[in-house]
Amino acid sequence: MKKYRCTVCGYVYDPALGDPDHGIEPGTPFSALPEDWTCPLCGAGKDQFEEA
Repeated sequence: MKKYRCTVCGYVYDPALGDPDHGIEPGTPFSALPEDWTCPLCGAGKDQFEEA
């Protein structure tokens, strides 16, 4: 699965790790994240991410 980087702060979403602090289980691809998911570091929306 592909990683995605926040263009605002540089946070990298790694599907293998998920975002357990925000209820996203490991193994969740970026495309399956809820539309209202935001960057855990800066709060940017999914539209601010690009393939890493």
